[in-house]
Amino acid sequence: MLLYEGKAKQVYSTENENEFIVYFKDDATAFNGEKKATISSKGILNNKISTIMFEMLHDNQINTHFVKSLSDREMLVKKVEILPLEVIIRNITAGSFCKRYGIEEGLVLDEPIFELSYKNDEYGDPMLNEDHAVAMKLATRGEIAFLKDQTLKINELMKEFFLKMNLKLVDFKLEFGKDVDGNIILADEISPDTCRLWDVHTNEKLDKDRFRRDLGDLVQGYEEVLARMNCK
Repeated sequence: MLLYEGKAKQVYSTENENEFIVYFKDDATAFNGEKKATISSKGILNNKISTIMFEMLHDNQINTHFVKSLSDREMLVKKVEILPLEVIIRNITAGSFCKRYGIEEGLVLDEPIFELSYKNDEYGDPMLNEDHAVAMKLATRGEIAFLKDQTLKINELMKEFFLKMNLKLVDFKLEFGKDVDGNIILADEISPDTCRLWDVHTNEKLDKDRFRRDLGDLVQGYEEVLARMNCK
């Protein structure tokens, strides 16, 4: 039974009340849904890339909702209650960060920037700080500290992983959820939909900016990322 449908995925119940099936769609959206398209095979690529990423993180002692891949478009995951926070890490200046502060794109930051946004489409996922999140009871200070610690660890693992493929991890968005035991674990997906990935030598964008900014064929970019993963 369909439980939830988002911009890029559908979530279905299973016979096990503590497990869900996530189905990756071919829909692409940008600018809070203002730009939309259906791009054939995008969901397949994101599912395969996310599977590789979750398996890599699991091998490095990061707890995630991922259980196993079921098909080209489906993965089995643990049931979680998604926290209403999006966690963003920036290693290189790009995207909304540059627009917000008038900073040129492509500057390597001395240390990663940790950001939070309120996961709420109605209000455009606005940025917030720790005091906002605590006041709105979106998370406790201890939970936010845990999110930051985990996300910075994930950042280092992902930076090293992608660098082996001659890819720069520019920035990325993560979502976390609470499992049935109340543990906070990584959820959602890790793909070129949620990560900015640039070629080390050319700075070619191999992520969703190809769709956002009309920089080239999106599937071609995602296929290149997957091909490098499979050859690492």
